[in-house]
Amino acid sequence: MSLFSRKLVSVVQSLFFVSLLFPFIVHSDQAISAPDNDKNVSACVDTCKLLVLGDSLSAAYGLTSDQGWVALLQDYWEAQNQPIEVINAAISGDTSDGGLARLPRLLELHEPTHLYIELGGNNGLQGHNPTKIKQNLAEMIELALKNDVKVILQEIQIPTNYGRRYTELFVQNYHELAEEYDVPLLPFFLQDIALNPTLMQNDGIHPTAEAQPMIVEFLAPKLLPLIRESK
Repeated sequence: MSLFSRKLVSVVQSLFFVSLLFPFIVHSDQAISAPDNDKNVSACVDTCKLLVLGDSLSAAYGLTSDQGWVALLQDYWEAQNQPIEVINAAISGDTSDGGLARLPRLLELHEPTHLYIELGGNNGLQGHNPTKIKQNLAEMIELALKNDVKVILQEIQIPTNYGRRYTELFVQNYHELAEEYDVPLLPFFLQDIALNPTLMQNDGIHPTAEAQPMIVEFLAPKLLPLIRESK
């Protein structure tokens, strides 16, 4: 066998080995692939790709990445043979400004079929102008729709100590955007968990590892029909 042939065989073997490992690699901003299966196939022609654009609530803050609800959601759908890839593009500390700046690259890189927007909480905690937050979220929605990506908007709530008027304006943004752009709005996934101190980390803002499966139980049955029916 020639030197070229031996090198070619070595490269092919290496690529094959990497291809076996790839489905088990999970980290932020990296596609998590679900296995191909003819059973219980969703309405997507091929595998659906759900891009999660969020902050620390989706980035497994204080936990390992495989403990977070996004990774657990992928595991849940894999167990159900749902051909859905979950791409976790959540970054702790991110704001609606940061998400808007990152979104064009993410859409180009991953070409998702669906975009789940979980942003705005850090803007609210910093007391940013609700009008500006709404504008950022609106631009993200418009950019996704322009690229034929279905949008799912996550309602966010902030502590009531920011004042009744501000908190109402903040939450109202999500409901107005859902109506204006005719996109589904999911209830805040921590609305019950946040009331139980044992399910929240010491900062009182981020859910514990024990709470992450509960978030999956709350979100999975709401997300799946939206992904299946929209194709």
